[in-house]
Amino acid sequence: MRKIIHGPDTPLSLSVVARPEPGPGEVLIRVGAAGVNRPDLMQRAGLYPPPPGAPETMGLEVAGVVESVGPGVKRWRDGDEVCALLPGGGYATYAVAHEGSVLPIPKGLSVIEAAALPETVFTVWANVFEAGALKPGQTLLVHGGASGIGTTAIQMAKAYGARVFATAGDAAKVKLCEKLGATRGINYRAEDFEEIVRDAGGADVVLDMVGGPYVQKNLNLLNEGGRCVMIAFLKGPQADVNLMRLMLKRLTLTGSTLRSRAKEEKARLAREVELHVWPWIEAGLVKPVIDSTFPLADAEAAHARLQGGAHAGKIVLVA
Repeated sequence: MRKIIHGPDTPLSLSVVARPEPGPGEVLIRVGAAGVNRPDLMQRAGLYPPPPGAPETMGLEVAGVVESVGPGVKRWRDGDEVCALLPGGGYATYAVAHEGSVLPIPKGLSVIEAAALPETVFTVWANVFEAGALKPGQTLLVHGGASGIGTTAIQMAKAYGARVFATAGDAAKVKLCEKLGATRGINYRAEDFEEIVRDAGGADVVLDMVGGPYVQKNLNLLNEGGRCVMIAFLKGPQADVNLMRLMLKRLTLTGSTLRSRAKEEKARLAREVELHVWPWIEAGLVKPVIDSTFPLADAEAAHARLQGGAHAGKIVLVA
C-alpha cells in the first residue's frame, strides 16, 4: 500500500509499504479520503507523538470501505461503507481502526464529507456537550468559528437549540459562521468579543482553541456557573488568570485531548455520536464544510493550506 511518511525537517513524501492486517477487534479500511487536522501539524513538528502502539503515520480520521475484519469483530463486514476515528495511520491507502471507533457513513454524505467527521464531531461532542454540558436555550461561544471544529460546533449547538456566538479572522469567515447558524459572528481582529458577548447576555459555555490572553476574557464573559473548555492553544499554553473571577462566578475551566483516550472511551463516544449527531446530519441540520481537497501525494500542499490559516472548514486528502 501507499502511505505518507515524514521527518521533522523534511517534506512529506509517498512510500510503498506492506499492507497492515487487522488484529482482534480491528477493522481494515480501504481509505477513500482522510481528514487533515492541526494535531497532524503538531505531530510533524515533534510536539504530539502517537500513543503507544499507534502507527507513526499521521492521520486521525478516514472514510472508505471495510476491506477485512479481525477476529471477534461483530458489527462490520467486508464492503461496509464507514468512517473511523484513528490513533494514527490515516494518511495511507489502507488504515486499521478499532471496531468501536468505526461508524457508518451517514446517509447522503460523500466519502470526502464523511472523512471530515470523526475527529471533529467526537471532539465537539466530548467537549461542548459532555465536559461543557451545553443545554438547549443556553449560549455557546466558539473561538475559531470558521475552522473544521468551529463550523461543526456551530451547527451541532444550533441543532440542539442553543444560541451561538463565534469568532473568526475576516469578514468572509464571519459571514460563514452566521450562515451556519451563529447569532453573531465576531471579527476578532476588529472587534472585542468579550464586550460583544457580555453585552448580549454572556455565555454559558466557551469552546476555546486559542488559549493565552483569551482565557481571562472567556472567564470575564461567562455567566455564573459557566464552563470554559480548552482544546488547543494557538496563542500559547500559558495564561495569567484572575482566580477570584472564577471563584465568585463558580466557573469551571477544563480541557481535554482525544487521541490519548482509551479505545473503550472512544467507543463510548462513538455510540453517543451515532445516537445524537448522526440523526442531525441525516436531517440536514449538520453538514461538513469542506474547504479543499488534495490527492494523497500532495499532503505537503494540504499542510501548507492548513498552516497558512486561510482555510474555512476541513481540508481532506483523497487516497
